[in-house]
Amino acid sequence: MKGMSEMVRQAQVMQRKIAEMQESLKHREVEAQAGGGMVTVTCTGGQEVKSVKIDPSVIEAGDVEMLEDLVTAAVNEAIKKAKAMMESEMKAITGGLSIPGMM
Repeated sequence: MKGMSEMVRQAQVMQRKIAEMQESLKHREVEAQAGGGMVTVTCTGGQEVKSVKIDPSVIEAGDVEMLEDLVTAAVNEAIKKAKAMMESEMKAITGGLSIPGMM
């Protein structure tokens, strides 16, 4: 029984660390660009888009489809970076152990 209670305690400690890490990631930001910097997106580690910056030359060109594609690409890249940051932090906490539903 002592081994089981220790395992439960370790799981609770890991759960607390994961919750703290997830809260911390909400305040950390990643940035991604598309079109050579024509569109820049900033996203939190919680995968919330904080800002989208568009170079005025893209708007002046009047190519709406290109602008849509650039925004989509930049947002997707920012989310990808945020997920990678979360996975890296999670591996540090779990020692590389994959926990279903946590990533």
